[in-house]
Amino acid sequence: MRFLKDVFFLGLKEFSSLRYDYVMLGLVVYALSIAVVTVARGVKLEVSNAAIAIVDQDRTQLSQRLADAIPRQYFKPPIMVEADAIDHAIDAGRYTFVVEFPPHFEADVLAGRSPGIAVRADATAIAQAGNGIAYLQDILLTETARYLDQAGVNSVLPIQGVVRFAFNPNLNGVRFNGVMQVINSVTILSILLVGAAIMREREHGTMEHLLVMPVTPAAIALGKIWANGLVILIAVFLSVQLVLRMVLDIPIAGSIALFLAGTVLYLFATTSLGILLATIANSMPQFALLAIPVFVTMMLLSGTMTPLESIPQALQAAMHVSPSIYFVRFAQAILYRGAGFPIVWEDMAIMAGLGVVFLVVAIARFRSMLAKAG
Repeated sequence: MRFLKDVFFLGLKEFSSLRYDYVMLGLVVYALSIAVVTVARGVKLEVSNAAIAIVDQDRTQLSQRLADAIPRQYFKPPIMVEADAIDHAIDAGRYTFVVEFPPHFEADVLAGRSPGIAVRADATAIAQAGNGIAYLQDILLTETARYLDQAGVNSVLPIQGVVRFAFNPNLNGVRFNGVMQVINSVTILSILLVGAAIMREREHGTMEHLLVMPVTPAAIALGKIWANGLVILIAVFLSVQLVLRMVLDIPIAGSIALFLAGTVLYLFATTSLGILLATIANSMPQFALLAIPVFVTMMLLSGTMTPLESIPQALQAAMHVSPSIYFVRFAQAILYRGAGFPIVWEDMAIMAGLGVVFLVVAIARFRSMLAKAG
């Protein structure tokens, strides 16, 4: 009971210190509000408002119909250009896509021949270029099939594929980017807040005050973990309810309570990692330089930006020591697919286990650091 009492009051001391740290409080508010909205609405992997040009060397009803079928929600209104001006326009970056209809295009289609439609793409922005080519291919093929059907030409294949998108049927990138940015912000804040608390004690000389008190290094570390973790947990709850649901209009499929329970376990692991990093660094600049590659790696290789299966096997194996991949999988299962505890319990258990490992190592390092300071 004495130990738990020490942990509780040391946590209250953290609240008092954090209350006057306006920079850290501002970072928490910004990372889980403005940053979430900015990334969700500003980062686009799908095609949006792309510049497109049409080279129509056929000038028939079919070529005009295909040009008119290009959807305005993905592309700007097509610009008609001449063939000899295309190379210069692409080099100058005026158009992202160029669609070229060859001469006698409609006649060849109606005669059953297979004329080609040339589609050029500026692959500088590779994600938009790849998605745009897929959009245009689907649009051109679908509209050509409709035209042939109306003309009485049989163009129906014996097998027709039907694609259904689950959990995000409109392919709205805001849904994915918004939730993933919340997860990234939790990773950054949990490491920075706890690590900064340790470094602040050392730089302000208040660590010596703790050394003369009848408290253990474990109590000091746990006090910082629960206090800073609780601040982030409250901010996450408000971010989900106010930013994701109200501002971005992102539907939450699963249980918020279960998501917060998993967030507690993730915060336990990452804050313990933050203390471990703080015991390695000797100053705040050193801690920042050490923390940046850690949480950047955790974000880039956890599944928030690209699927874990798409990275090399060696990196996949190495990343399984990071709690971030389990939290991303846990959050996606609950918030996107409405999964329950029987599905996500394994990820929660692994996060808790990693947290215990990080905490044991961090306390050992913390005890050694305090011994040197004393």
